[in-house]
Amino acid sequence: MEYTARQLAKVLGGTVDGNPDAVATSFAKIENGKSGDICFFANPKYEHYVYTSGASILLVNKDFTPKEKVTPTMIRVDNAYDAVAKLLKYASEQKKSYRRYRGSRSEIALSSKIGSKVYVGDFAFIGKKVRIGDYTKIYENVYIGEGTKIGKKCIIYPGVRIYPGMVIGDNVIIHANAVIGSDGFGNVPQSDGTWEKIEHLGNVIIGDNCEIGANTTIDRAEMESTILGKGVKIDNLCQIAHNVQIGDNTVMAAQVGIAGSAKIGKNCIIGGQVGIVGHITIADNTTIAAQAGVIGNVKKSGEVLLGSPAIDSKNYMRSYAVFKRNGM
Repeated sequence: MEYTARQLAKVLGGTVDGNPDAVATSFAKIENGKSGDICFFANPKYEHYVYTSGASILLVNKDFTPKEKVTPTMIRVDNAYDAVAKLLKYASEQKKSYRRYRGSRSEIALSSKIGSKVYVGDFAFIGKKVRIGDYTKIYENVYIGEGTKIGKKCIIYPGVRIYPGMVIGDNVIIHANAVIGSDGFGNVPQSDGTWEKIEHLGNVIIGDNCEIGANTTIDRAEMESTILGKGVKIDNLCQIAHNVQIGDNTVMAAQVGIAGSAKIGKNCIIGGQVGIVGHITIADNTTIAAQAGVIGNVKKSGEVLLGSPAIDSKNYMRSYAVFKRNGM
């Protein structure tokens, strides 16, 4: 699609500095910008690219004062980084088309209720008494088990497996090959050294506006529910065990593992490869750095944790200075 500077400024609530009729058709990083591209400048270390960029349109902060001539038409916004995220979402929405489609090789139980303009790809299986909201897309080779409820405007990518009885809110994105509702890892040791499986009869509840990465698994609860609050964002290859609760707007990077019955607060940031033991509580607004191991409750909101076992970042850095001084 073509976008003019005037059009984009209106969408972003910004002002045009340059030619309001400048046209762009694609997006690029500022160092690669060429004619027809939209780029953005938010990090001061990239400022030299502002003066060499061949892009047609450049998003900048309102308070940016150029030191040299700038060729691209600038759109001045409150926060260029936020603006590019908003702009990419706007562009994505412009490309979306909602239409009713049923793949001839899909299988949909007669007792299921499918909303308006729902897309169901070939080889998708939708079990008995499933409910799917309007404008949702169920791509090829998806399995949706009996009694599952999926909200409006969701995207379920190819190969996703959703076990029976799951509940998924509106505007949820589940990427390829994720598994929602598999049994948790629960076994009871027996006197003869064997293990007896604990049956899992609960489900998974995923709130509105969540995104689940590819190959991530979210286990059903033994009883009651494993719960993801609204706006939770989970990267690829994460493991969420049975009975876990994750608060609204918490995000986690790839390869995070959360053991059973852990409770994660709201607005937490969890780095890649973090491990969290079961049956603990982590306060709201906690930040956990990559590869940290959390083995106890985090009671104070807003803490930043490093290391394994994870401790407060200031204490960790003091400890690290001692390790380094002693050649450890």
